[in-house]
Amino acid sequence: MAIQDVAMEFTRNAMNDRGTTRMRRVILRLAVVIDRIGRGRITANTVTAAGVGIQALAAGLVALGHLLPGALLLAVSLPADLLDGELARLQGRASARGMLLDATADRVSEVVLFCGIAYHLTMTGPRGAAVWAVAACGAALCVSYVKAKGEAAIATREMTHDALNRIFQMGLAPLTNRKRILILGLVVDQLLLATIAVALLSSITIGQRWVAISQRL
Repeated sequence: MAIQDVAMEFTRNAMNDRGTTRMRRVILRLAVVIDRIGRGRITANTVTAAGVGIQALAAGLVALGHLLPGALLLAVSLPADLLDGELARLQGRASARGMLLDATADRVSEVVLFCGIAYHLTMTGPRGAAVWAVAACGAALCVSYVKAKGEAAIATREMTHDALNRIFQMGLAPLTNRKRILILGLVVDQLLLATIAVALLSSITIGQRWVAISQRL
């Protein structure tokens, strides 16, 4: 029960703006430490690959019904979403290729995670519950797709890679919040409700980002 309380508090704090800002500061310090320990040999790509592996393992645990260990591993993968970018900027290696690799890894990881959730809901949930995993996965991918199309539309203007990557991060359910909702659902054994929440909030986020992009064009 203590582990559940810690995980719930982590998720609750991380989902507000203050928690996100605090996490970014911690991630920046962690990037500095990793760079010093690895003497520059641990790159952002290494961190990205590690994050994919951790999330794939989390998906496997969820599929097999080990929800709390899956939640803990998913929580461990959260910092990788920010750490690779901070490390790339710290090492002066931020590039369009790195952004592409990071975005691709995030999408692959999310699809694998929802495959694990769909399998678990098929085996243990009510009939048809896995449909929500499909809906959540599709909506989540569309959130990122709208952001990518918005970046492409604005890319003709002079803008750094980092600035371009940050301009359309608004909305209720960016990648980190989607993961936090699923972590909370895993911890309290309400995975179906969490998956439904991701599907609905992601759909709202698509509209929020579409409006924001339209206003910039």
